[in-house]
Amino acid sequence: MENSKRAGGFTLVELILALFVGWLLMSAVYFTMISGQKSSAGIERKVAAQQDVRAALEIMAMEISMASYNPNYQMRPWVQGPRVPSASGDCVVEGNLANRGIQEATATSITVEMDIGENGTIGGADDNEVIRYGYDAGDQYINRSTNCGAAQPFLGAVASSAVGTRTVRVINSSVGVKNGPAEDVPAIFRYYDSNGNELFPGRTPADIPNIRRIDIALAVETEEKDPSTKAYRQMIYSTSVLVRNHAID
Repeated sequence: MENSKRAGGFTLVELILALFVGWLLMSAVYFTMISGQKSSAGIERKVAAQQDVRAALEIMAMEISMASYNPNYQMRPWVQGPRVPSASGDCVVEGNLANRGIQEATATSITVEMDIGENGTIGGADDNEVIRYGYDAGDQYINRSTNCGAAQPFLGAVASSAVGTRTVRVINSSVGVKNGPAEDVPAIFRYYDSNGNELFPGRTPADIPNIRRIDIALAVETEEKDPSTKAYRQMIYSTSVLVRNHAID
């Protein structure tokens, strides 16, 4: 009698179909894994950028809030810095000392002074008593200098600098962060008097003694594109600083 049952095994068509289904499943798993990795990388870069910007903003606010700190009530401890540095990098005593601990105040730069050593003098052996922040709109980063020394990258450092690849670019110059209607220029810093009126000491330096509040705004863009969206992430962070010591004559 002829055996009507098929011998055990799979036909060629069944094998091809099984291989095709397996390939589809493996492809789905692979692309899901790649997508997850890209999303994770994007989140990590965003978190790193946020941490850098927030830390920078906190440091800037803390240091600027100490402007005009003068615990010994010295009459004229202030120095002109860092526009007139000496050969040793210390600050030279000259300039408008009536401006006290804010010797420079523009939309893109500020120089603050404080007697944190409480010895009645500014600069010299005491570090970080004269601090300048400046915005380089061309290379899109914030620099910082102390005691009239050379400016160092602070936030958004250029990739060729010694500090390594930057996580963000500071893009205030290209996203419309301006210094009020009276000065249509890129702004990192905005200044106000005790009544909340905006001052423009970059244009009118005589307003510097009247500064009571300073707003800091940092518009940043991630250095690398997000792997998922193929676009740069943009964020804006801001804070207000009360310079209480600057009100004390």
